[in-house]
Amino acid sequence: MTTQLLIDWSHGNRAALEELTPHVQRELHALARRYLRRGRHNQTLQPTALINEVYLRLLADSQPIAWESRAHFFGIAARLMRQILVDSAREHRALKRGGEAFPVTLDELAAVVPSQAPDFLEVDEALTRLEQWDERKAKIIELRYFGGLSREEIATVCGLTLATVKRDLRLAEAWLRRDLLGQR
Repeated sequence: MTTQLLIDWSHGNRAALEELTPHVQRELHALARRYLRRGRHNQTLQPTALINEVYLRLLADSQPIAWESRAHFFGIAARLMRQILVDSAREHRALKRGGEAFPVTLDELAAVVPSQAPDFLEVDEALTRLEQWDERKAKIIELRYFGGLSREEIATVCGLTLATVKRDLRLAEAWLRRDLLGQR
C-alpha cells in the first residue's frame, strides 16, 4: 500500500501524499527521535520539526522523485534528516564561534568506533571521504545507520544481494573505524 501511494504521489497525485502521510508518520517520528536522542544535550530541534523540514524539502523539489518502494522513501528521508542535522550542527558551531560540535552517540556506529563518540560533523565528513573511496559502501552505511533500514531492505533498494550488502557493510564499518580513529 505504501509503495503504491508513493508511486501515485510521484505521478503528481497530491491526494496520495495526504493518504501516505499517516502511514509513514510513525516511522519517520521514530527515526527522528533516534537521531535527536543521539544529538547534543541542548538540542532545540524537536522530532516533529525535523519531520516537517524533511517534508518541506521533499515537496520543494521541482522534479518529483520517482519512488520505487517504501525502503527507497525511507532511504531518502534518512539522507535528508542527516543533511538537516549536519546543517544544524554547522550552524550551532558557527554560532559558538568555532566551539565544539555536539557529541553524538550513534548507537550502532558506537560499536564501529567504541573508544569515542563521534559528532554529526565528524561522521558526515567521514562518510564523505568514504563516498569518494567507494560510493556504494557509503550509501549502504547511510541507509543502515541513518535510515534504519535492514540489510534485506538495503539489498532491495540498492539492487544487490544480501551477501554483498553484508560484506560491504563489514568493509565500510572497518574503513570508518580507521578513519574516525585517525588511522587513514
